[in-house]
Amino acid sequence: MGMQINTNIMALNARNSLAATNLKMGKALEKLSSGLRINRAADDAAGLAVSEKLRAQIKGLSQASRNAQDGISMIQTAEGALNETHAMLQRMRELGVQASNDTLSGDDRGAINTELQQLKGEINNISTSTKFNGKSLLTGALTTTLDAASTANVGTYLGATANATVSAVDVSNAQAGTTFALTSTGSTVTMTRASDNVAQTITVSAVGANATGTLDFSQLGIKLSVQSGVGGSAAADIATALAAKNVVTAAGAGSANFQIGAFASDSMMVSFTRVDTTTMSGLDAALASFNSVQTVTAAQALITAVDEGIKTVNSSRATLGAYQNRLEHTINSLGAAVENLSASESRIRDTDVAEETSKMVTAQILTQAGTSVLSQANQAPQGALSLLKG
Repeated sequence: MGMQINTNIMALNARNSLAATNLKMGKALEKLSSGLRINRAADDAAGLAVSEKLRAQIKGLSQASRNAQDGISMIQTAEGALNETHAMLQRMRELGVQASNDTLSGDDRGAINTELQQLKGEINNISTSTKFNGKSLLTGALTTTLDAASTANVGTYLGATANATVSAVDVSNAQAGTTFALTSTGSTVTMTRASDNVAQTITVSAVGANATGTLDFSQLGIKLSVQSGVGGSAAADIATALAAKNVVTAAGAGSANFQIGAFASDSMMVSFTRVDTTTMSGLDAALASFNSVQTVTAAQALITAVDEGIKTVNSSRATLGAYQNRLEHTINSLGAAVENLSASESRIRDTDVAEETSKMVTAQILTQAGTSVLSQANQAPQGALSLLKG
């Protein structure tokens, strides 16, 4: 190799190697100081995309867990109020049994009636005053309703072949604000929820003359009742007539729709039914009868009516308890998902401190060596001066 002054190839090589080493050391220091392996898209474009999607899901699941906890609080508020309603119904029954005994005088039963009417007033007061964050829980305001856009409404005629009419549509346990499409094959009907394509298929039974049949899509929370005409309705005809129809739901005045997942379709509809003396079969009438005529017969009728009321409250409390148990399991599941997804995201995004420390030490040594070599390379052209001195 010749000896040149203008172009110092050795120095250029040393400088380039030193620059590359400094870049590596800079990246290692950045990763160690930030704790992140990916600080910009250039570090790992594909890894960044996956990491950001995981982060979005993790944050959504964490919020969903808090939503579920708030849902439990809401349910506990309603259930606590129903506990008092239960206690008052038990007292009403006790008073009814007492009033049925002929050892009492008319004045005695009058005193019992006074307490009964006060208990009735308080049961109805609890129904209207039980609220969570301003939402009434026991007035039926949170129940999902049937939207006017639905093509399977009460009164919908299913045609002469089916010889039937839709007599009732119960959507109280369905997801609000979505469409449920109906299709059929033979005597089976499939209902599909548009929000997440969850479907349920049931077999339709024939309905006798002037009778009513129920199509219970329990997994989706919808029940359709069909009233046949004279001559009855064949199962396949009913199924065919329902095909291409849909059920569209809407939220009541303040929907109890709990978002319990990271994605739009991960929701749970909780129905808080109306619970007062008017919804307890015959209780209002029995109390009015006893208030008017305080006799043994009226008292015995009251006992029967209160028993029906207790059944109504039992059903509501059992339903709320089931929802609460489900939400508690949901919270546990969400916690496990957050933990596992966070671990996955960490493996993609976070720095391996041991590995980066090793790289940094290697880069530091190479930097020191490169600096020394560059210094020596810069001295090489001075050898040409020895030739010029002669």
